[in-house]
This record gives sequence, structure tokens and C-alpha cells, in this order.
Amino acid sequence: RTAVGTPKYIANKMKSKGLQRLRWYCQVCEKQCRDENGFKMHVASESHLRQMLVVGEHAGKHIADFSATFQSEFVSMLSRRWGTKRVKANNVYQEYIAEKSHLHMNATRWVTLTEFIKHLGRAGIAHVDDTEKGWFIAWIDNSPKALARQEASMKKERSTMNDEQRERLLIADQIERAQKESEDKGEGPSTSGEVPPPEEGLKRDEGEKVKLSFAAKPMAPAPLKLNPLKPAGNPLKRPNVFKQAAAAASSSQPSTTAKRKDAPVTA
Repeated sequence: RTAVGTPKYIANKMKSKGLQRLRWYCQVCEKQCRDENGFKMHVASESHLRQMLVVGEHAGKHIADFSATFQSEFVSMLSRRWGTKRVKANNVYQEYIAEKSHLHMNATRWVTLTEFIKHLGRAGIAHVDDTEKGWFIAWIDNSPKALARQEASMKKERSTMNDEQRERLLIADQIERAQKESEDKGEGPSTSGEVPPPEEGLKRDEGEKVKLSFAAKPMAPAPLKLNPLKPAGNPLKRPNVFKQAAAAASSSQPSTTAKRKDAPVTA
């Protein structure tokens, strides 16, 4: 290994900047290799073999420690970042592995992310549901403060429910008292709550035939109103104005001649 601060050390750090392949990462030695050849060389190195001998003595203990560390870091980031909101599990994992020095899942007892999410759901750490878009997860807040808030809200709901029940009982008692008072006075029970009788439709006796007629009814002729001032005749025929004027002139001529005959003759 190159010494810290040397140009070779700085160059290696620049080359290894950013997230690289997880399969070329050794969690036991905490070393990230850039390609498959470098990972093979690391696996065959003396330092890796010595470290693997130490881990092999208590393999189950080391895997359990890695699993517990991975779970605590994942859940702590989920609670800080999203709280109790429902979020896609893959988004949480991508944000978790964005840090280069994170604990890799290949060192834990979970092979895939789906198995880890199911484990969180079975353990009661989070609400887990599978949809068409993937696995979604929502953290369950089991802290003492959250439990105290839930208990206070439940007490408040119970008190409000008790108040509503008391109001209902009071209203029922008032209705009963009013009914008793009306009965004592002789008014009788109120009929406000009675159900109105159903409306009866068209009824037909048994054996009676229903007849339908589409023929038009004969219209009665309207009485003809005659004007007593006008001579009776055909009301539709219009009077001749010229004949009426000639008749009036002929009727006026004899009257004027009679007047002339009756007048005394002058000298």
C-alpha cells in the first residue's frame, strides 16, 4: 500500500472516486477494487487470507453483527429522511448506498433487498406492501414520545365520544319527558314520528276489462251569437256598402217631397 499523502495515494483516491461495483468490494478488509483482476489479486493476498482466518473462527457472529449494523443504519436513515411516510424501498436503498463507506448487503444474511424488506415487515419495524411499481415501505414510530402522543390522542377521542353519548342520552330523556307531559295533558302521543300511509295507485276490479279508444270525440257546434242591432243573415257574407248607401238615399227622398207638399204656398 502507498503511504498516505503521496502522489500515488492521491491518484488512487481520485480513480476510486464515486460508487463502484459492489461485487468487487471486500467487506472484511473494507477494500474496494476497480476491476475483476484487482479483486482476484486482493483475494489471493496474504492480508486477506489472514483476515478471513480470523472471521472464519466465528463466522455466524460476524455475519450477525454486519446484519444488525446494516439494519440499524438503514432504519435510522429511513426515519430521518422520510419519517412515517410511505416511500419506495429501492429509493431508500439507493440513497443508503450513495455513501461510499456504507456497509454492503453482501456481507449480511440477506441476499436481496426484497428479503430484507420482508424481514422488516415481519419484525414490525415498518409497514410493507407489494405493488405493481415495486415494494413500498413506511416506518413505524415506536419511540416513547410517539407512544405518549398516541395515548393522548386516544384519550381525547374517548372523551369526545363520551361527551357525544351524554348528549344523546340527554336528548332522549327530554323527548321522553315531553311525550309523558303531552299524554298527561290529554293531547295524546305526537304523530310527528308516524310514517305516512303509502299512496294507492290505480286499482281495477278482478274481471274488469280496460278499454282504450283513440278515436276523436265529436265536437258540439258552438251556438251562433246574433247581434240584435244587425239584420239576421249570413254572418260570413260581407254587406255591400254601395247598396246600403243607395237604399238610404231612396228612403230619404220621399220624406223631403212630403215636407214640400205640406208647406204653405206663398205669394
